[in-house]
Parts: sequence; structure tokens; C-alpha cells
Amino acid sequence: MMRKCKVFELVDRPRDWKVIKNRWVFDVKSDGHKKAHLVAKGFSQVKGLDFDQVFSPVVHFETVHLMLALTALENWYITGLDVRSTYLYGKLNEEIYMEQPEGFAAPGQECKVLHLWHALYGLKQASLAWWRTLDESLKELGFERLKSEAGIFFYKKKGTNIIIGIIYVDNALFCGPNRAAVDAIKAQFMCKWECRDLGEPNEFLRMRITHKGCAIHLDQCAYLQKVIEHCSMLNAKSASTPLLAGYYAAKNTEPVDAELRSHFQMVIGSLLYLMLGTRPDIAFAVTHLSCHATNPSQDHLNKALYIGCYLIGMSTYSLVYNGGSSAGLIACTDSDWGSDPTSHLSQTGFYLKLADGLISWTSQAQKTIAYLSTEAEYMALSDCARQVTWIQSLLGELSYKLKAILICSDNQGSMHQEIEEALLKLYLTLPYIIIVHICIHMHHSDTQLDHVSYCLGEL
Repeated sequence: MMRKCKVFELVDRPRDWKVIKNRWVFDVKSDGHKKAHLVAKGFSQVKGLDFDQVFSPVVHFETVHLMLALTALENWYITGLDVRSTYLYGKLNEEIYMEQPEGFAAPGQECKVLHLWHALYGLKQASLAWWRTLDESLKELGFERLKSEAGIFFYKKKGTNIIIGIIYVDNALFCGPNRAAVDAIKAQFMCKWECRDLGEPNEFLRMRITHKGCAIHLDQCAYLQKVIEHCSMLNAKSASTPLLAGYYAAKNTEPVDAELRSHFQMVIGSLLYLMLGTRPDIAFAVTHLSCHATNPSQDHLNKALYIGCYLIGMSTYSLVYNGGSSAGLIACTDSDWGSDPTSHLSQTGFYLKLADGLISWTSQAQKTIAYLSTEAEYMALSDCARQVTWIQSLLGELSYKLKAILICSDNQGSMHQEIEEALLKLYLTLPYIIIVHICIHMHHSDTQLDHVSYCLGEL
């Protein structure tokens, strides 16, 4: 494959130039296919000499959820591809030399090295080189990249149906209303990139995709089972909640235990992947514990495993996108004022639904201290509104013109803010209203709201 893609050229070892080493990495994919990767030891690269920029954008999980929800609503055809040796297509701009791989040294030329023309797994700039090549090849096919989401490409010419490409390194999905057009574009893509045609996709980013009528089900049951086995929890008893009620993860003041930290990071990293993919029900518990990843205690590890016990009992849960839904895009938000007893920060939580299924969710500590519960609610509403605006912008680029999106909140202070603002405008002309406003600003109740309604009725 490396020779086919013209990844390298065998040359004499250069003088006064660092030559990086490599190693073989073997893996078995979820579908049973065995893969061997030659990985460069990029940690020995020197910034400014053999690499500069390294950032490469990838599609977000919430965007994948959104596209699958749209697929269910619009009854689109969807097909998948597995790109072979993706990074080998990325063209390098830097001069890089690497030793010959173990077991594949050219006979009689063992002292020579590889001058790399294309990227290789492990190089610092490999993902960026791949991304630039992908962007160029899709432009040649007539695709445009969304400004609001770098991992989504769309094909739309006058008189044709839209085709959407969802790319995450070596995983690709193409979807659209016209099956023949989607298959034609997929065939053109496969001419540029060596791929394995997956047909109707059963999995994407370790998320199982199941079509049931007009609904799409999304779950990570297989991945969860591997996590449970890896954590030696096959015989563990299930728990009814992700964390015990009232539990607070206190900071560990003991010295760092390297072995404990490694174990905790492995467990919490797996839980984070589950949470981002299909499990919003563990969002608070996982983010709460992940704050202690640098110096966890045994209690933190036990609680992380406790989340695993909860998942064992709820292992069959899945996200469902109902194609027959007419609910539209809905957002809900809430906050927990001053929930952290140490920092006194409040907790923000929100989610977005489309096709009766969650497409985006967040649970995180707020960045500043809120002095009132209403203030904490406004911070949560602000975070949710930014996410809604981003989703609205993304859908707008796909020619979906949305009306105002409903954001639900249960805070009385936020709900009655309009009444308070109306009363504020009457301060100078009707002084007695000031007393009513002060009472309402301090406490909200049904009786006080009746008084407000009476005052406004008198006006």
C-alpha cells in the first residue's frame, strides 16, 4: 500500500539530519477485520524543523446525531465507506526521513532510509496533511465544506438533489434523497481513495446504527460490553443511578499514584466516549469525575466503576430518531445554583431534541460564580442559546430556514423577567409600583404574580 501510494523514496541516510524511527501496531476492528499500521515515532520530531501546524478538524458527535436525525425525518438514503490507510494520501510539505520498517528492509540496502513524501500514522502533521488532501479531492468532486462544521461537506448543483458527506478520518457516510446520485458520488470518491464499500452502514464511530421502519436507533452496546470486560466488571451488580445521591468528588490532596491515575484515566476516558456518543444520562457523573483525572483518589476510581455498574443495568438504552415526528427542534436548559461546595460554581445542563431524539447535550460547571439562582439560569440559557444558534447556522447552510427555536427553562425569575422590565419603565410615573416590583424581584410566588396582574390591569 505504501508503494502504491508512493509514500516514500529510498535514499542514502542524510548527514546532519534527524531520522525518526517507527514501530508496527496491530489491531482487530469491531467487524473482525485485522489491521496492521506502521506508525512513525512522531514524538521525536522537532517543532519548526520537521513540523509546524498540527491541528486538523473532525466532525462533532452532535453533528453526526443531527445528520442521522435529518436522515430519519427526510427518509434519505444513507451509505458508508471505510477508507483504507487514510493518512497515506496526505501530502507532506516538510522534509522528513524515517528508518526502514522492521522486517521490510530492502535487501542489500539496509543502511538506507525512507524519504517521506506522504504522511504516515504517528507524524505530528499527519492529520493536517490528510485533511488538506481530503478537502482538495472533495472540491474536485463538486462538494463544498460547511463553514459552521468542518467535517460536513455538501453537494448541491442547480437542478440536482443535495448530497451530504460526513467524514471522520477513515469513516465516511454519504446521504441524500436520490439513491442513484448518492451512489454515483460515492463511486467517484472511491476512485480517488481506496475504500471498502460498507453499503447501508451498521456502525459509525463505534455507534451501532439500526433502521426500524421510519426510525433510526443509535447505541454503543458492543463498545460498552468491551469496556465492561476490560474493567473486569462482568459479574458486577447493576446500580439504579449513575452516582449516589448527594455525592461530591472532593479534590485528592495525597501524592499522585501513577498506576491509579493510569487506571482511572482509562476508565473515565471510556465513559467519556460513551457519554459523547449515545449516553446523555451519565453526562453529569462523568464530567464531575473527569475534573480529577490528573490526581484521582481510590474513591474517584470506585465512583467511576460505579457508573459502569449503572450502565450494566441500562446497557440496552439507545437514542431513537423518529422519522414520523413533527415536534421540530426543541431545546431545554436548567442549572443547579452553587452546587459545588468548594468553588461555589453552579452547574449548567441543557439538551437539544430533533425527531424526538437527543442530538446534543451538555453538563458542565459554570465559569463564574452566580450570586442569584436567576443569574445561574441566565448563564445556562446563554450557553444553550449559543448551541442553538450554531445548529441554526449549520442547518441554514444546508438550505433549512428555521423559525425561532423554542428554549424551555423552569426558572421563575427568568420567566417573569418581561413583567419586571415592563414595571421598571413605569417607575417615574407610578411610584407605588416600585414596592410591588421590589417584592417580586426578591421572591416570586403565585400570590405576588396575581398582585402584578392586578396592577397592570389597573393601568
